[in-house]
Amino acid sequence: MASPREPDASPRPGPLVGPDVLREIVPGQRKLVAVLAADIVGYSRLMEADEENTHKRVLLLRATTIDPTIAKYRGQVIKNTGDGFLAVFDSANDASQCALAIQHGANAMSAEEPEHRLISLRMGINVADAIFEREDIYGDGVNIAARLQTYSEPGGIVVSGAVADQISEQPGVSVVDFGELHLRNLSRPVKAFGLRIERSPHPVADSPVRAQGRPSIVVLPFRNLASQDDAYFAEGIVDEIIHALSALKELFVISRGSTLGYSSEIIDVRAIGRELDVRYVLYGSVRRSGGRLRINTELNDTESGNIIYSDRYEGELSELFALQEQISTRVVTTIAPHVREWERARALRKHPQNLTAYDLVLQALSYLYRMDYDSFSRARGLLQQAVTHDPNYAPTYSYLAYWYMFRVGQGWSTDAAADSIEASRNASKAIERDGNDALALAIDGHVHSYLFKDFETATRLLDRAITVGPNSAMAWTMSSATCGYLGEGPTAVLRAEHGLRLSPLDSHVFWHEHLLSQAHYINGNFDEAATWGWRAAKHNERFTSNFRILAASLVAIGKFVEARQIAQRHMMIDPNFHLQAWADRTPLNAATRDNLRQRLKAAGFPD
Repeated sequence: MASPREPDASPRPGPLVGPDVLREIVPGQRKLVAVLAADIVGYSRLMEADEENTHKRVLLLRATTIDPTIAKYRGQVIKNTGDGFLAVFDSANDASQCALAIQHGANAMSAEEPEHRLISLRMGINVADAIFEREDIYGDGVNIAARLQTYSEPGGIVVSGAVADQISEQPGVSVVDFGELHLRNLSRPVKAFGLRIERSPHPVADSPVRAQGRPSIVVLPFRNLASQDDAYFAEGIVDEIIHALSALKELFVISRGSTLGYSSEIIDVRAIGRELDVRYVLYGSVRRSGGRLRINTELNDTESGNIIYSDRYEGELSELFALQEQISTRVVTTIAPHVREWERARALRKHPQNLTAYDLVLQALSYLYRMDYDSFSRARGLLQQAVTHDPNYAPTYSYLAYWYMFRVGQGWSTDAAADSIEASRNASKAIERDGNDALALAIDGHVHSYLFKDFETATRLLDRAITVGPNSAMAWTMSSATCGYLGEGPTAVLRAEHGLRLSPLDSHVFWHEHLLSQAHYINGNFDEAATWGWRAAKHNERFTSNFRILAASLVAIGKFVEARQIAQRHMMIDPNFHLQAWADRTPLNAATRDNLRQRLKAAGFPD
């Protein structure tokens, strides 16, 4: 597939029907055409903010850019939709060149406008066998063009595979493989690509929309069940917990000052939820008896009043500060996964019209970690929708980068180099939107390490991720991977162990277990490597990277039969796998790579 080229003054005739013929079509007649569906981003919001000015600017865009450009490329507008249009063209190439030219014109018109006044278009293109009626067209292929448009970023274009195969090269435009999108009300997935115009973006501004839908939590003052002279125990524990939770970007934590009035014996979590506009309430009690402390905690859902999680901690009074740190860490490692799973279930129950970017990311993660191709494809589409809902929401780009990394690692990529570039681009976009997001920094670091073998940049980013997010399991585990690639086995083990302690209940615990297995393998602890590899395989039976380390570990300890069974399972998932291609791309150092390759060959992997 080639990427588009600069629009020229004389578009080439195509084999499909042209506008002159369209006027002669009998209603109900079918014709093969390229369909362009376009929509103005945030049209209702723009009209509500300044109806008259928005209407004038849209009319100017139509008169000076959209209509003349469609005519130039021998297209015809079939239907106006108020905030968009449907047009048909002789060929997929003409439709694509027209769409790119319109986007260039729209960008030029809005170049001096502030972000909240931008008029941006989303576009989708498909080749369709359409049924023509007066002032409208119908058909499955027409619906596909309209639905592809909803996956476009502002100022972008999404095209089907049938269109991508026909378009020609254009400087300044990148073609991004979106994989197979599962479009609404279609039983089969559609291969899709994004045409992205490279331009100087408006600066990313802080916006309350970025946090829309993010769960909020309040930590109430803990009840002191002993002498009031001991109240500082409870206050210190609450401060530690608030500090630890505040480092998690997926949670909005209410400040300590907002909670001082909630210290009674009776707690009405629903009322507190309404008053403070929070989704979760954490509270507890502290009791001192002799030289020992007992602390109870309870996490509640304010909508239902249900208890999500409760726990008890005990320790010596002499270990107060260590106990405070232990409790805050355990709260993060236990409550955060519960909140994520609770939120994911909530998102899956939501009506599509009520979804936010945050909800869509949660839904995507529920598919991403299954590691089967169909679910994996669905995850890409949901993440793309999250971008269209809120282009400023940083975690979306982090997980898009993660998606492309998994795609390469699982052997599903048709162009590993292009997917690596796209992973890096998305990781960078996440950091642009939130430079102190530990997840974004960690994923960007892992992209540089795993895909580009740029260990110096990776180490810098991963160390920064750990600094800003000391309770981020991903930061510690991804740092372990880079340490392993550099041959630093003991450090890799310690960091992987810490990452796993911070994420024992997450749905992607298999990934942390796998990298701990890899760290032990690099460190020469083959029995431990096999033990953790089996655990990861139990939690996910389709993760091919784990099968490779597990098989090599089994060979290293002389369990050849089991190693060959793992190799067979691997080849069923990735039948095109060959050791030479793997050796060319793996970031493992030469010594580790070569002995791993020999053991995988002994297990039955094809060279």
